[in-house]
Amino acid sequence: MSSDPWALFSAWMAEAEAAEPVDANAMALATAGSDGLPDVRVVLLKGYDPRGLVFYTNAESAKGEQLLANPQAATVLYWKSLGRQIRARGPVSRVTIEEADAYFESRHRDSRIGAVASRQSRPLLDRPTLMAEVAALSEKYENGPVPRPEHWLGFRIAPVQLEFWQNGAYRLHDRVRFTREGDGWARARLYP
Repeated sequence: MSSDPWALFSAWMAEAEAAEPVDANAMALATAGSDGLPDVRVVLLKGYDPRGLVFYTNAESAKGEQLLANPQAATVLYWKSLGRQIRARGPVSRVTIEEADAYFESRHRDSRIGAVASRQSRPLLDRPTLMAEVAALSEKYENGPVPRPEHWLGFRIAPVQLEFWQNGAYRLHDRVRFTREGDGWARARLYP
C-alpha cells in the first residue's frame, strides 16, 4: 500500500467507481447527539482532497444539528464487491458558501427543489403534503434558478486517522492505518 493516504484513497475510489456503478461514493456517517448517543446514516461523498472528505446536508436535520453542536465525525466507505473499506475520523468544518453554492447549482433541478421542500428529519404528516410542496416550488421556480437554502450546507471531515482495510482469506484482513502527525502521516499495519 502507498505511503500517501490520499493517493491510496484516490486509487481505491477510482477502482470502486469502476466496480460499483451505483453510489460507489456512499458512506456511513457517524455523529453523536447532545445525549452522547451515536447516530449513523448513509450520505454521499461529494468531494475529497488532502483537506478532507466533503458531503452536503440540511443543517437543520438531525445530523446537521449534531455536527454544528459537536463538530466531529467518523465515516466508512465499504465496497463488498471489492472486499475493501476505508474508515476516517476527525473534526468537521463547514465548506465555504462558494463551494456549497457551486455544488448546489450542479445538482439536478428536481434535487434542488427537493432540498428546498424537505424539512429533513422533522415529522411529516403524509407523503401528499411533501409532494404538494414540491409541486408549489416547481411552479414558483419554473422560469428561474432554484436558490440554495441558507441551511443547506457542506461539511468537511478533516481526518486525523484514515484506515484502509482489505478482505483477506481466513479473516486475515490487511489493515493499514494512517494517523496525522503534524503536516505528515504516520503509517502502521494493524492486526486483522
